[in-house]
Amino acid sequence: MFEDFWAKKGEEATVVIPGWQTLSYFSDVTNVCWFLERDFGQEVRRLHKLVGNAVTEDRYIVIGTGSTQLYQAAVFALSPPDASEPMSVVSAVPYYSGYPMKTDYLRSGLFRWAGDARAFKGESYIEVVCSPNNPDGSMNKAVLNSETGKTIHDLAYYWPQYTAITEPADHDIMLFTVSKSTGHAGTRLGWAIVKDPNIAKKMTKFIAMNTIGVSKDSQLRAAKILKVISDGYEHPNTKSSMRLFDFGRDRLAKRWERLREVVKATKLFSLPEYPLETCKFTREKFAAYPAFAWLKCEKEEIEDCESFLKKLKIQTRGGMHFGVDMKYVRVSMLDREETFKLFIERLASLA
Repeated sequence: MFEDFWAKKGEEATVVIPGWQTLSYFSDVTNVCWFLERDFGQEVRRLHKLVGNAVTEDRYIVIGTGSTQLYQAAVFALSPPDASEPMSVVSAVPYYSGYPMKTDYLRSGLFRWAGDARAFKGESYIEVVCSPNNPDGSMNKAVLNSETGKTIHDLAYYWPQYTAITEPADHDIMLFTVSKSTGHAGTRLGWAIVKDPNIAKKMTKFIAMNTIGVSKDSQLRAAKILKVISDGYEHPNTKSSMRLFDFGRDRLAKRWERLREVVKATKLFSLPEYPLETCKFTREKFAAYPAFAWLKCEKEEIEDCESFLKKLKIQTRGGMHFGVDMKYVRVSMLDREETFKLFIERLASLA
């Protein structure tokens, strides 16, 4: 969806990297995350301060190859190395389908997936809180409370194109990613904002052992991308007046309006309703426009919504992947315009 925006930016967001640059593993040996490029770290802090969606003062920035690697690093850092049994990792349903796979893929002795946070019984755990939530767009909070419990906040979608920014998030570990904030999924770059220096060091160690740091080329490109976004709001007299969050919110608002009209006409499905919230960044009041549509088949005889829609050549992800029944499916709202139009046309054929 963001291709149109960046195509129109042209040379403004282009990066040229000389052949002699970024050869070393190291960026700043005095930094806890010693492979963090200074320019990228500065632009991350600048953008969060501009948007007001996360506290970065007196916090450590740890970067990873997307939030996937950062999630694994955070779970590793929070798991006691000498515990008698693996730490339980939980998240409230519907949870992001990647959490179980990422947690159990290596069959680690340090941690294991334990399912729905609401059904968990115990005092020691790592709860993953995704807010806005993937897949249903809800603003989630931790459901467990224990002195020995730990929490990771996945805030990949806490940006003003998706939801109102009501306050700066201030949690122990907060995960963000370039892919969801700017659209550059292929850059494979994410960052964590971490309070505890010891946790930041452990996360850095995991990434260093895993991939010996993170691509500097990706960091330099992402630094330029974030700079273009911030410049668009702080210096509006630049070459182009088009700004990323305005573009994303406008396009998603139109897509959600079209989808809700079609869903209403079919009488086969339902979608979540989101409350109106005042956004401190835009100073406007609006409902959320999530990156995914959490569609429910309301017709009794349709038990597997994913298979039902597949017959119409509509690709979705079924509810079982998110810890719920197959009446639900997740549909991406972020594809190219022509693909989204095709999706709406095929869904409308059921009306």
